Amino acid sequence: MEGLIENWIGRVADAASAGRSLAIRGGGSKAFYACPEQGEVLEVSGHRGIVAYEPTELVVTARAGTPLRELAAALAEKGQWLPFEPPHFGASATVGGMFAAGLSGPRRQAVGALRDYVLGVKVLNGSGEVLSFGGQVMKNVAGYDVARLFAGSLGTLGVVLEVSLKVLPLPVAEKSLRFSIDEAAALGKLNAWGGRPLPISASAWHQGVLTLRLSGAAAAVAAAQRHLGGEELAAGLATAFWESLREQTYAFFAGDAPLWRLSLPSVAPPQPLPGSTLIEWGGAQRWLREGDGRAIRVAAARAGGHATLFRADHALKASEGVFQPLPAPLLRIHRQLKRAFDPQGVFNRGRMYPGL
Repeated sequence: MEGLIENWIGRVADAASAGRSLAIRGGGSKAFYACPEQGEVLEVSGHRGIVAYEPTELVVTARAGTPLRELAAALAEKGQWLPFEPPHFGASATVGGMFAAGLSGPRRQAVGALRDYVLGVKVLNGSGEVLSFGGQVMKNVAGYDVARLFAGSLGTLGVVLEVSLKVLPLPVAEKSLRFSIDEAAALGKLNAWGGRPLPISASAWHQGVLTLRLSGAAAAVAAAQRHLGGEELAAGLATAFWESLREQTYAFFAGDAPLWRLSLPSVAPPQPLPGSTLIEWGGAQRWLREGDGRAIRVAAARAGGHATLFRADHALKASEGVFQPLPAPLLRIHRQLKRAFDPQGVFNRGRMYPGL
């Protein structure tokens, strides 16, 4: 592995001196996300393997090229998992791609996001230096948390070499319930239930149907089911449903129409926008098919959130921009961070914002 990293250091130095950019690529399962790749491909999937795993300490360290399904299988053998349910979007998904994209699945509303489970990271920066931040226990991530800064940065700050993550035991019991309810009523119910001690681990509303998942101790799940009512979904169907949401194989996500992701306060009312809507995370994540980009972003900002063009062709991404434009102060901070970790702009140039 050391020889592989030495090779990358040489390529980074060559690219920096020549003013070229490198496009970091692992499994390629998240290549559709964000802006198109630019520059020569730096293939990093060969840097793989679980470096350390301490089930009793609930922590695992893996190299970035490790297939995500291999990590999931190793954790499952010990009755543990990554509770934020990261989407794979294909069998080639890697730990590094998961970390760089920073995406979380349906359980995010209950357990937090990927970045909340990051303990440490080892990276190769744009100056050819191998740097380590954080560690393998929570006390190592006090203060300015640089390790979590890399989560969701889409490789714009450097090549991720290793990641240390906190893991949790698998839920003891789970049940999924369904309710026939309109969008406004569903949002009201979700916010009311969110203020109560109910073991709700995921929610999804689409076309007049609200689906809830309850997770935790068997007694707590059973008590919540009696309190909430609804129609119980068979275990196999429930597993398939939540996985289809996580992997975006659910019927709502099919087709080539642009897919917008709105991040809003959970209490925001239904948005006056055309197109089909799917709501997750207790109302905080809302997916929208089609629609005018400017109108969508204006509506999201007015509601106190922002909108991302999650899936679309390159032409639409170029005209609309993938992520909500940054205010000048935040853009200045992004540029300063880019200069600090990648002064020559070698890595994943333009993947998040033009000029970064």
